[in-house]
Amino acid sequence: MSFELPLNYHIRGMCIDDIVDVLAIDKLSFPTPAKPEIFEYEIEENKIAEYHCLLERDTIVGYDGFWAIGDEIHISTIAIHPNWRGKGLGELLLQNSLFIAQQNPVTMVTLEVRTSNKAAQSLYKKYQFKEVGLRKKYYRDTNEDAILMTLSPLDAPYANFLNEANQTLLSQFKN
Repeated sequence: MSFELPLNYHIRGMCIDDIVDVLAIDKLSFPTPAKPEIFEYEIEENKIAEYHCLLERDTIVGYDGFWAIGDEIHISTIAIHPNWRGKGLGELLLQNSLFIAQQNPVTMVTLEVRTSNKAAQSLYKKYQFKEVGLRKKYYRDTNEDAILMTLSPLDAPYANFLNEANQTLLSQFKN
């Protein structure tokens, strides 16, 4: 099983030098943007955090992050610059996290998503996440509820599904 990216794109670990570009995307993506200190902490101090940047050539077009907590991966954020949305790039970042989960002793992937974010909910359902709960007023900036979603198990049939999904997404970039 191997994760492939379209030509001209690559994913790498986020570093301190990326924060200015990441914050610009964050500001365009969320009602209340993160402060630089949050990313600094996640990159430099949080031992359970893993953050990535998606680049088209040398331009950061998106980022994601997750926490590895025991046998669970909790996806904390995925964002794509508005000029790059609708091209399957958020899906690439999700696939990357799921491929990483497959390579580790992980039994479950979890995330929260705003009740208003129908596009993200649709993407997560496409990847077999199930709605398992509702966190009332989870987002303090807007008091919006969050849908708690989980994916389990990450077994051999899911690995096959993920490989096929990656190949299907890649074919869209070739057209």
